[in-house]
Amino acid sequence: MVTTAGRHGSPVQSLLEPPSAGGPTVLRILLGAELRRLREAKRISLEEAGNVIRASHSKISRLETGRVGFKDRDIVDLLTYYGVTDEKEREALRVLAARANAPGWWHDYSDVLPNWFEAYIGLEEAASQIRTYELQFVPGLLQTEDYARAVTMLAYSNPREINRRVGLRIARQATLSRPDSPSLWVVLDEAALRRPIGGLAVMRRQLRHLIEMSQRPNVTIQIIPFKAGGHAAVGAFSVLRFAEYDLPDVVYLEQLTGALYLDKLEVVDSYLAVMEQLCIEAATPANSVKTMRAMLRET
Repeated sequence: MVTTAGRHGSPVQSLLEPPSAGGPTVLRILLGAELRRLREAKRISLEEAGNVIRASHSKISRLETGRVGFKDRDIVDLLTYYGVTDEKEREALRVLAARANAPGWWHDYSDVLPNWFEAYIGLEEAASQIRTYELQFVPGLLQTEDYARAVTMLAYSNPREINRRVGLRIARQATLSRPDSPSLWVVLDEAALRRPIGGLAVMRRQLRHLIEMSQRPNVTIQIIPFKAGGHAAVGAFSVLRFAEYDLPDVVYLEQLTGALYLDKLEVVDSYLAVMEQLCIEAATPANSVKTMRAMLRET
């Protein structure tokens, strides 16, 4: 992962400066990285650290990667074992742990929000740039409400659950309207726009919405036409970048019942290379808008 000492010299000082967005998710990642730095500095194994808090090595791994919350007792015991004796530093890290445990706005949707996707929403909120490739559906951040409902109904039938899931998807879109909103760069396979999700009327509204969103300064949309042939991407993926120096880029791969979060530099670089090639092979943003306007005329 990463350490937290690079930008400001002092790890604790770096952690005390709140992230620009993303709230508890970002704090968990940063605090977890600091715990890992402290453990490795003492050459303590995951197993040894796990024994200190009466847990397995996998629990320590989840703490250090920000995938779970922090218990105050565990933080106190680990800091003692890692030799952190300065009371101000210990208290600062305990306060940060408490802040990292605070629920994000998406906690209100916990009844329909799987744990594996909760982390992504927090990262999405914190990202300064989101690049995504889709081949079957319009990305959630750009879906109209009726398109989102049609997509949700492909997998769910309970009306209340459908409404809640659609509500969560629409709520996520507020991130694009914030003063510090991320840049969103989307590469869409033409198939995603040719597939009539929800029927022709729904698709017409969706196309108009994409054209409208593409006029925003923080949104770029490119379409890969069928005539471009094959390409290196074998499935949908997203790459998230963050303004915080201490956060690595993250590749997100969604699966049927879970997701992968990849942050190893060589892996991220491979996906970024594929993304760059997709952008080269896709129509320019201006020509992509022309393509969507032509699709509207056809329907």
